[in-house]
Amino acid sequence: MSFLMKARLVLFSLLWTGIFAYDSYQDQCEIIPGTMSLPALEKKGDIILGGLFSLHDMVVEPSLSFTSTPPSTQCTRFNFRTFRWMQTMIFAIEEINRKGNLLPNITLGYKIYDSCSTPHQALKAVLELRGTENNSAGNTHQQGVCHESIPAVIGDGGSTQSLVVAHFLGVFHVPQVSYFSSCACLSDKNKFPAFLRTMPSDFFQVDALLQLVKHFGWTWVGVIAGDDDYGRGGANIFVNEVTKLGACVALHEIIPKNRAQSTISSIVSNIQSSGVWVILVFAVEQDAAALFDEVLRMELAGIQWLASEAWSTAAILSTPRKYHHILQGSMGFAIRRADIPGLRDFLLRLNPLSSDASNDPFLAPFWEEVFQCSLGVEAEDQKYNTEGNPPCSGTEELGSIANIYSDVSQLRISYNVYNAVYALAHAIKAMRSCVKGKGPFLQQACPDMDSIKPWQLLHYIKQVKYFNTFGDETKFDGNGDPRAMYDLVNWQLKPNGKMDFVTVGKFDETTAASHHKLQIQEENILWTGNQTKVPLSVCSNVCPPGTRKAIRPNFPICCHDCVVCAAGEINAIECIQCLPEFWSSAEKTACIPKQMEFLSFSDTMGIILMVISLTGIFSTCFVAFIFYCHRSTPIVRANNSELSFLLLLSLTLCFLCSLIFISQPSKLSCLLRHTAFGITFVLCISCILGKTIVVLIAFKATLPGSHVIKWFGPLQQRIIITCCTLVQVIICTVWLVVAPPMPQKLMPRDSPIVILLCDKGSHLAYALVLGYIGLLAFLCLVLAFLARKLPDNFNEARIITFSMIIFCAVWIAFIPAYISSPGKYSTVTEVFAILASSYGLLGCIFAPKCYIILLRPEKNTRKHLMSKTSTSKRF
Repeated sequence: MSFLMKARLVLFSLLWTGIFAYDSYQDQCEIIPGTMSLPALEKKGDIILGGLFSLHDMVVEPSLSFTSTPPSTQCTRFNFRTFRWMQTMIFAIEEINRKGNLLPNITLGYKIYDSCSTPHQALKAVLELRGTENNSAGNTHQQGVCHESIPAVIGDGGSTQSLVVAHFLGVFHVPQVSYFSSCACLSDKNKFPAFLRTMPSDFFQVDALLQLVKHFGWTWVGVIAGDDDYGRGGANIFVNEVTKLGACVALHEIIPKNRAQSTISSIVSNIQSSGVWVILVFAVEQDAAALFDEVLRMELAGIQWLASEAWSTAAILSTPRKYHHILQGSMGFAIRRADIPGLRDFLLRLNPLSSDASNDPFLAPFWEEVFQCSLGVEAEDQKYNTEGNPPCSGTEELGSIANIYSDVSQLRISYNVYNAVYALAHAIKAMRSCVKGKGPFLQQACPDMDSIKPWQLLHYIKQVKYFNTFGDETKFDGNGDPRAMYDLVNWQLKPNGKMDFVTVGKFDETTAASHHKLQIQEENILWTGNQTKVPLSVCSNVCPPGTRKAIRPNFPICCHDCVVCAAGEINAIECIQCLPEFWSSAEKTACIPKQMEFLSFSDTMGIILMVISLTGIFSTCFVAFIFYCHRSTPIVRANNSELSFLLLLSLTLCFLCSLIFISQPSKLSCLLRHTAFGITFVLCISCILGKTIVVLIAFKATLPGSHVIKWFGPLQQRIIITCCTLVQVIICTVWLVVAPPMPQKLMPRDSPIVILLCDKGSHLAYALVLGYIGLLAFLCLVLAFLARKLPDNFNEARIITFSMIIFCAVWIAFIPAYISSPGKYSTVTEVFAILASSYGLLGCIFAPKCYIILLRPEKNTRKHLMSKTSTSKRF
């Protein structure tokens, strides 16, 4: 059973017993014989304020026989820090009484109990505060003297103890002002209507811790909590809220109240296996010390510890040198501190041998613990064992020893105690200033100051609002909580070997803008290991640019693998596809415009094709020049010089039209590309067709009685060429009117380029253009084949046949190559087909003639051309 469950069982059992006993006592003013009272520090006054302080850290569980009266509760491990808090309450009360300006003619008194850090002891103490008064400070057996109950209680420190006390006091509307209980659960006014505090709620502390985690980008954090309302409540709020920030909790462990080594050892082992480097310890200082003892034993180092307010300035952790190397660099939030004038002198005035000390049951054990000596106090009701210590000499002085009690450099909780006393004093002052007919007592008389009712004081303390001598405003909100302001403290080890709490930031919950609540001076922070670099605590490293997160199955969302984004994607939270006209950068962090791909004059392929095209143009012009210079020679005249020059012109245009393909597609270039190519090639094939027909007719005309030559004179040849070309012109015109070619962008998703090309507009029209060229070429090939029996010296048909075979072979091979070529290479294929077929025609038809003209002029005679050889056939 957890400590929290035990505390609640104790609460309900003792609460019912306490209420019954209290009701009976109100009627009879008697206590059951044999009931033992608790030691109390008391001072008389007009108004008595109750106090609850955990002067000891634990209670020794007695061995119960159930056959005799149980022994009195034995408290152990005296706490110097809490004893300073108690003395601060006394100091504040005496200061108010001494000055007299706040409550003139009213003397405050006090009655203080030790709750021994346990809820059951705290409830016993508050029962006595509500019902009886001791006959003497040393009487621990019976009480029977009635008195007016305490109108208000200051305490307790621990949240678990305050829960028990608040449940009880809330029934009777007795105001309770806690100085150290921060559990957010205590803000519930339905359950705790009389509870107020000068300590901010853990809800605000958790908010500050969340801002800290967010500021430094920690996404993999551990949480270790004490097994009480303070630890469990604060840790649960933190875990719930930190996940909303996108961070993950690597581990969430509970420190048991019995502080069993085996359990704490497993916690440390889990830390080592989790891979977490930033851990929040949300626990009181005693639980934190138990954890760090085991951390030392198992030699765990390198952890950046985050401290909850309960131990962020705890001297029991910062003073022992054994903790220094693991806690150096720790960071946490602490409530605002103040320097209270005169407090140190007041603390050092204590002396157990003075006359005032006789009524102080807590001074003797404190003195013996500080000086490790025995005062020799012998009494049958003595609850603090001092055996084994030498007797005190009487010359001991507190000023000669530096310890937690006398250290006033970090007056934080002490400052809360101081403010709690003054808040009650201001409430009493406001009650004393009551005017009948105003405020809450419209129909009644003002409260009787000689007999203050707790519910009346509760109203006034809720309305308290004042500025203290330090300039800080004290007031309570609707939940009884004060203004939440924290100092961010960093544990820094000084050269002298002492741990110093350095304020490196502030948190103010009242700041309107959430991002301005936390202010940090990062340059002043020293992290664990005396490092100046912010420690990294992540389950998985941040994915580099160009990758995306892939969540690991069965792992928290913060644990992921980094997967490289696919081509064309960039990473944000997930890889996202770029728009079609964009591509991912090399780092895959941004979408950049895709590269434009087309056959250009700057490409290597474009330059090669341009050179080949220009060479073809110059070659054609050179042939034309040769033919022109030798136009009167028989070989030029025999080949119909007019058709030859027209053929050379069409070949020149064929070479020129290939250049139109080598440029960025535009509307004009797309209109000209295929139409110019189709028309010029038809003109070229038409000229060859005319030459073929002329050859055949010329051969037939030599036969006796043939008159066919008159039907194929120059005029008829021009008509044939014109008609053949006109058909292509009509096809191209209709194409341009109905579905003209236009520039087009092909943007494949899986490619980093945008392909610029000319869309055909109409694939049927393009097929007709190519088909018509093929038809004329096939007709030329057939006619040339029919002229295969012509004499050798006049066999123009053989030359035409070879040229047509090359032409047809090129364009037949073009079709599959064009279809299978990607991007700009389809254009390259088309240009290559144009140039190859043009060079084939130029070479086959004109190269032999130029050879004869330039190198074999003796064959360039009419006699040679008209002669016949014995061989009459070649095919």
